[in-house]
Amino acid sequence: MKIIPNITTQSILELKKPHPCGSNTFKVLRVGSDVKIVCTLCQHVLTVERIKLEKMIKNILSDGT
Repeated sequence: MKIIPNITTQSILELKKPHPCGSNTFKVLRVGSDVKIVCTLCQHVLTVERIKLEKMIKNILSDGT
């Protein structure tokens, strides 16, 4: 059984592959069927499908609280 990660706004995610700027941590801005995330180093904003993002997550560093 697959565990669905609890992603909320303001969560800090560590992804498996780094962003081209070198950072692999992203902050969640919006959650829905698409998730809007922003790179914590260069502030580049990405919109990713939730299913793809769940596969990309290595670790949840902060749960947004």
